[in-house]
Amino acid sequence: MFVVCLESDTLWVTVPMRILHLDSGREMRGGQWQVLRLMEGLRRENIDGALLCPRGSPLWDHARALRLDVRPLGVWAVNRHSRQTDLVHAHDARTHTLAAGLARTPLVVSRRVAFPIRSRWKYRHASRYAAVSQFVKGVLMEGGVPEERISVVYDGVPLGSPAAGGDTVLAPSSGDPRKGTALALEATRRAGVDLLLSRDLEADLGGAGLFLYLTHSEGLGSAILMAMAAGVPVIASNVGGIPEIVRHRENGWLTENEPEPIAAAIRELLSDRPLALGLAARAQQTVTEKFSLEQMIHNTMHVYRQVLAC
Repeated sequence: MFVVCLESDTLWVTVPMRILHLDSGREMRGGQWQVLRLMEGLRRENIDGALLCPRGSPLWDHARALRLDVRPLGVWAVNRHSRQTDLVHAHDARTHTLAAGLARTPLVVSRRVAFPIRSRWKYRHASRYAAVSQFVKGVLMEGGVPEERISVVYDGVPLGSPAAGGDTVLAPSSGDPRKGTALALEATRRAGVDLLLSRDLEADLGGAGLFLYLTHSEGLGSAILMAMAAGVPVIASNVGGIPEIVRHRENGWLTENEPEPIAAAIRELLSDRPLALGLAARAQQTVTEKFSLEQMIHNTMHVYRQVLAC
């Protein structure tokens, strides 16, 4: 894809373009699913790409199963392969650092986390930032990144088959203390229900009656979007970029991070199924309107065009 800029208009001429994607994650979390779905979508748009990630990681295995071009991540691999691409897209903090020092073509960085910028050096070495929410865009601006170098690109998820429902309360399994697993366990104990901590949300959401997403810091919450797309009612912490997805008592339930209010919300949504199902139906509509895979892919393509424009 090549861009010719005219005086008042921009003419887009389509030619082959190759993107080098970088991700260092060793678990299949929200960011890794976004990388995978983005590369699938770009392939459908005839945009070539390669992925550097840890050999043997879940992302590596999924990418190979989809016959994507995947290669081991390493310092020299970033330097070498970046010379053979039109643009490098770093999808996490570690690969942002690697690419800032080693990439030899324009760099796009996805910023998914909500905590403040710690190292300003590497933030001078990207052509554009794809912030996962307006909240994260604000964090970048507070850290000194100019607004004109930031685009908001929301996550996208596929609409799945509606969940069968039931009484199972589901939450993502995480060892990250910022993710609120201990709080979820305490809240469900007070509510008198069991909690299933899931390492495979795509498989487990089909049997869930309620999805609990508690965290002390969050850029957006792609796991919330997965639950909403599956038609599972959501209770989520009112922090970070989550209110850009969940509107309280409209398409989900926002809560403060205290055990008793969370337990009360669990009891109410499990006992009032018409309320819960109404929230879930409106949540699916929210995903369709604002958080589809197609929107994420095309918004990312627009960022690439901006970077490659003259």
